[in-house]
Amino acid sequence: MMMKVTVEETVEMYEEPETAEAPKQLNGADVFIKTLKQHQVEVVFGYPGGAVLPIYDALHKNPIRHILARHEQGAIHAAEGYARVSGKVGVVIATSGPGATNVVTGIADAMMDSIPLVVFTGQVATTVIGTDAFQEADIIGITQPITKHNYQVKDVADFPRIINEAFHIASTGRPGPVVVDIPKNMATSIFVTNEDYTNEVNLPGYQPTTTPNFLQIQKAAKAISKANQPLILAGAGVLFAKASDQLAEFAEKYQIPITNTLLGLGGIEGNHPLFLGMAGMHGTYTANMAIQTCDLLINVGARFDDRLTGNLAHFAPNAKVIHIDIDPAEIGKNVHTEIPIVADAKEALTALLEQNAPNGNTAAWLESLHVNQEQFPLFYEASEERGLLPQQVLQLVHEYTNGDAVVTTDVGQHQMWTAQYYKFNQPHNWVTSGGLGTMGFGFPAAIGAQIAKPNAKVVSIVGDAGFQMTLQELSLLQEMRIPVKVIILNNQALGMVRQWQETFHEERYSQSLMPIQPDFVKLAEAYDIKGYKIETYEEAKVQLKEALASDEPVLIDCRVVQKESVFPMVAPGKGLHEMIGVKAE
Repeated sequence: MMMKVTVEETVEMYEEPETAEAPKQLNGADVFIKTLKQHQVEVVFGYPGGAVLPIYDALHKNPIRHILARHEQGAIHAAEGYARVSGKVGVVIATSGPGATNVVTGIADAMMDSIPLVVFTGQVATTVIGTDAFQEADIIGITQPITKHNYQVKDVADFPRIINEAFHIASTGRPGPVVVDIPKNMATSIFVTNEDYTNEVNLPGYQPTTTPNFLQIQKAAKAISKANQPLILAGAGVLFAKASDQLAEFAEKYQIPITNTLLGLGGIEGNHPLFLGMAGMHGTYTANMAIQTCDLLINVGARFDDRLTGNLAHFAPNAKVIHIDIDPAEIGKNVHTEIPIVADAKEALTALLEQNAPNGNTAAWLESLHVNQEQFPLFYEASEERGLLPQQVLQLVHEYTNGDAVVTTDVGQHQMWTAQYYKFNQPHNWVTSGGLGTMGFGFPAAIGAQIAKPNAKVVSIVGDAGFQMTLQELSLLQEMRIPVKVIILNNQALGMVRQWQETFHEERYSQSLMPIQPDFVKLAEAYDIKGYKIETYEEAKVQLKEALASDEPVLIDCRVVQKESVFPMVAPGKGLHEMIGVKAE
């Protein structure tokens, strides 16, 4: 006999039983974007390609601002500029093979100059790694010596942990680049979770020391109170620690003069009465002689590199050395240190201020340094017959921007002249390639800096040779109307190479002169950018003022004297006291 079933019973038979919430399914690329957002990443610099297509598809569905550079080198240098100015981690995406190898220079540059980057590279699928697959390159092996750490994702479940650790490592301790290599099948594999993952990091083997040892602080305070000729050498560590205020307070309290490394410029106001200028190969006479005659050298966040010290056998011969650095590997590496302090620069300076040690007697020392500043200033010989000099251009740039601009450079003569003649009023406005010395760095770095500080005046001082290495990024100025001011100090030469050939190779200018140049004004116009050509000082006074006042991107081709050299100079193998090109007033 057939059973009668009611409508209600029929509905109940076909209803799905109540179950727990179905797990959320995301692929690796989705998790990648979600984790970046958890780290509050505001902008990514990159260039797509086959191995990163799943990531770019996820980026399309869940957008983060993306800057499409015209070359991967442009992307990573822009990320460096962004990180240097903002203090945030710069994020880069490049595809596998040539995309990844195109960012290697930027990775090495960031490692040398302690710039926090996380660089995500695409990779071929794990199933074909090691088979010389299309666009395969061993980026882990290539970058191991030039990163703080690197990863290859081998399990999609590791995505959140690896990205969290990468950001933590890049931004803590001594900052630096971290590479995360992402095989394509890891980006497409399904990641299943019932819970939101966190940004927690557990790295027991990586615990940077930030708090100074109290006994070492006491030793330093005692040495400071006894010194009659103390000197502060302030490096980029002051800027990374955001310790400029503490540095100024410390120097003023104990009346100690300050010199900067190249990368430390901006850590103290350029016109501060205790500031002696930059030290090193092209530093001021006063700064270098202060190092040679001081009885206590207080290094705060600098690494005693060769361009600073000159011949180590002659470096600071009379000084006891206090070295404050967050990276213990730098202390004692090049210069013997009596009082090492492993710590964050801000915490160390704060601790020293709290000691409230008695002042040493520095009045006579300061007076002698001020006499040196007056007698041996930076100098150049200008005349209408000689033509436009790069120093004149830079002094005008400083005047018209009041020392408040964000300034970027490549490497070479223009870099040194900028360091000498542009006086920064505030920290985090100086972006240059110091340790690696990378041509082509300055212009894309300026783009990243402008994105980090959209309301700032950003000026990129470049040479005619270096600019031609990354000028394709003019497309970004055109597309986004990024108001960077590009000033080319055009001497139709590889300027520093030419200077060394003149000074040390009897004027044999082997492959350093570039008499055939593009028309940079027409080049700018091809990108719908206003271009200027300046050949005289009178033209410079008018046109630079107009160009720097513009709210639009501009390019200024300054035709400067080819045979002008950067002085003073410490020749290779010489001590800081053996400077050439010093002229007494």
